[in-house]
Amino acid sequence: MTQQWVTVERDTRDTSIAIVTLNRPGAANSIDLEVAHQLLDATLAIATDGSVRAVLLRGRGRLFCAGGDVRSFDGEPELARRLRAITAPLHAAVSALRRMDPPVVAAVHGPAAGAGLGLVCAADLVVAARSASFVAAYADIGLSPDAGVSWFLPRLVGPRRAALLTLTGYRLDAQEAAHWGLVTQVVPDEEAESAALDLARRLAGGPTRALGRTRRLLGDSFDSSLDEQLEHEARALADSGGSVDAVEGIRAFVDKRRPVFHGR
Repeated sequence: MTQQWVTVERDTRDTSIAIVTLNRPGAANSIDLEVAHQLLDATLAIATDGSVRAVLLRGRGRLFCAGGDVRSFDGEPELARRLRAITAPLHAAVSALRRMDPPVVAAVHGPAAGAGLGLVCAADLVVAARSASFVAAYADIGLSPDAGVSWFLPRLVGPRRAALLTLTGYRLDAQEAAHWGLVTQVVPDEEAESAALDLARRLAGGPTRALGRTRRLLGDSFDSSLDEQLEHEARALADSGGSVDAVEGIRAFVDKRRPVFHGR
């Protein structure tokens, strides 16, 4: 029987929230080929499940994710081929996280390193425990970034800070990560998961398809000219305007009440 290194469950209070847990605490939730495939399976299942309206991403144990399983790389005679095999499903999972409609909230405690940092960057909102830290760590072991780190960091923290993180292995604590724009909110350690879940519940009550269009507009904006982005916005807005949620949102505004969105 295959060990479940990545688990997916539903929030007991709001079953529209999918909770994805990196479940390899004995190995610092590090990512090997099996973990990468399980993460891809989890993200694809969520992306195609219309009942999911928000995602919470977390790690079990004292670390969020230490990145790649570096110990297993030691002495590997075909390391280049092995790394390529791992990044294929890992990168597909990161892409799925970014392209799906449901927004993603990450709850981070302890270190998020390497590919773990990439998973944090892939989230829309990040709640960090005060004990959390963030480090690229690739240069320390003679490797270059993966999991979208080289794409996300310049957009989130700027090119100079991205260079500092990736070239020198500079480690950010939670407060500095918030100041840089990598983290949304810093809370006491014991509150990190509950605060992240509260955010996920708030998002799950929103207009999921419109939120998905918004996520993609934001993600694509750096690669579009103003005129291109205006056209993308016009198309997305028109698509949103044809939805049940738009009818409800507008009617609620007129009626001066809170809307009850159904995610469609």
